[in-house]
Amino acid sequence: MPSLSAATTAADRPPRLRPHDSWWAVGAAGLLAVLALTSCLWASAHLHPDPALHTAALFVHLASMALGFGAVLVIDYYGLLWLTGRCTLAEALTTADRLHTPVWSGLAGLVGSGALLHPDLGSALTRTKLALVLVLTLNGLQARVLARRLAGPAAIAHPEVPALRPRTLLWGAATAAVSQLCWWGAVAIGFLSSRH
Repeated sequence: MPSLSAATTAADRPPRLRPHDSWWAVGAAGLLAVLALTSCLWASAHLHPDPALHTAALFVHLASMALGFGAVLVIDYYGLLWLTGRCTLAEALTTADRLHTPVWSGLAGLVGSGALLHPDLGSALTRTKLALVLVLTLNGLQARVLARRLAGPAAIAHPEVPALRPRTLLWGAATAAVSQLCWWGAVAIGFLSSRH
């Protein structure tokens, strides 16, 4: 039977990553995301949708923004609830896990519909928005590894006050900050672009 100190040490260790949560998987998914975004950029330069298709793409674009960004706001809200002691880490992580599909669906809808909106690739604002979407995508991919770290044995053993390393907490805060910066930046640029 292991000693209490050995059990404590094992509980404090970060969990083992499953193959789809590994940094190799994040790197491969990031490469696929870059290729997908590049394909959409190529399509946007070669497709010329008629007014009806443009209007439909604009609707999908706005609906996708509401879906994806709304889900991200709920995830970050639950993160704040956990930080203020108003819910457990398990509740915050369960909420985030359940909202991954709306977040990724919203982001995919934004990128796909954006290709039909004939963005002005010569505009600094458009290029900034594309950079924000790329950073947002890569940030979301690495957040999967972060979620596994947060849901480690120590968090399960002590759900009210999990023994999380300061580095992991800083990682979580940086992930949330990058996410918010990218989403709000994309919203602001979309608003400014619509006024021209």
